[in-house]
Amino acid sequence: MNYLWSVLIIAGIIVGCFNGTLAQVSDGILTSSKEAIELCILMVGIVGVWNGILNVANCLGMTKKLEKLIQPLIHLIFYDVKNKKAKEYISLNIVANVLGLGWAATPSGIQAMKELKKENGSGNTASNAMCNLLIINISSLQLIPINIIAYRSQYGSLNPMKILLPSILATSVSTIAAILFCMAMRRK
Repeated sequence: MNYLWSVLIIAGIIVGCFNGTLAQVSDGILTSSKEAIELCILMVGIVGVWNGILNVANCLGMTKKLEKLIQPLIHLIFYDVKNKKAKEYISLNIVANVLGLGWAATPSGIQAMKELKKENGSGNTASNAMCNLLIINISSLQLIPINIIAYRSQYGSLNPMKILLPSILATSVSTIAAILFCMAMRRK
């Protein structure tokens, strides 16, 4: 991927030289760099706030309550998982994703995969539970699409929260499709 981006950047500079638009290319690079830094600063603030909220919710036991709420779903999808720690990590991963905290979901997803690998044995083939976790993560059910709201806010949207309902609907449909797919594959 690095080679691809390098080739595209070099090609853009070369085309800019031949077309006499090198000044516009350099202006574009500087403007894009500035926007990238501003977006990173905004996202660091948002990540910090929401990770803090997640920690507070965890201290208050709210994440445990949410985990208990989704346990029937966990048992339905991950029926063959015996490892209790794996199920806890899977639950935390799904709860973090539902709250729109994908960056906070990643560590628990990795830990869940490690625990599932222990249960799977020493084989290099992914188990059904590992595949199901990956499929559920890809479907990405979110009640609060924090990243999209932040991006919309950064780029001057008049109503950054307007994406909330369509996002909930789209991710709900994708998650239902993922669950149905996991259940269909289990029957095979």
